[in-house]
Amino acid sequence: MAEFFSHLYSLVVTGFDWILNVESHLREFISEYGTLAYVLLFGIIFCETGLVVMPFLPGDSLLFAVGAVSAEQLLDISILYPSLLVAAILGDAVNYSVGRYAFDRVVARFGGRFIKPEHIAEAEAFFAKWGGWAIVLARFAPFLRTFVPFVAGGAHMNPRRFFFFNVLGGFVWITSFLWAGYFFGRLPFFQNNFKALMLGIIAVSVLPAVVGVLKARRASAKRVHGA
Repeated sequence: MAEFFSHLYSLVVTGFDWILNVESHLREFISEYGTLAYVLLFGIIFCETGLVVMPFLPGDSLLFAVGAVSAEQLLDISILYPSLLVAAILGDAVNYSVGRYAFDRVVARFGGRFIKPEHIAEAEAFFAKWGGWAIVLARFAPFLRTFVPFVAGGAHMNPRRFFFFNVLGGFVWITSFLWAGYFFGRLPFFQNNFKALMLGIIAVSVLPAVVGVLKARRASAKRVHGA
């Protein structure tokens, strides 16, 4: 068990290092492995959206940084853009399918260790409030983007309806962050403040989830005191 938590700690530390220094790590990886960078990026986006046990992978900040690197011709945007679109759409589709056919089993197997009950509850509340549009909106919120498709599957959302919102959400998410990085990431201001920019993107992305948790706790406290 100690060894497991040691590996988990190392993974978390590495993940935060990647998030904060994503541009430099991308450059190193591209320099060493070349076209394998496309496979790496496809895998990260697919896993973050498709595997409910991996919500901690970078998303928004990674897409912006990838766009900025592509502007320097280190990556081919004409290959990168469609491949990441496919990764995002395919990831949500897999997540939805797992939720549709094995929601209870997955929660029972991984709940508590990799799947926090509060994340599931938050995703369920978000889905109940926004319906199909939750699939689109959740793309812009870490953790929600991983859990909402899973919850939609568990709620047996109509597959055709899910497909529509999945494609729309994937298109809007990938397009906005990737091309924002491509067009703005090379400006001197962003180059000189890239780490601060990454932290800002993360903070803005996480803020809605934090507000949601605080509201839920406040509502729960009111019910307890009211009782």
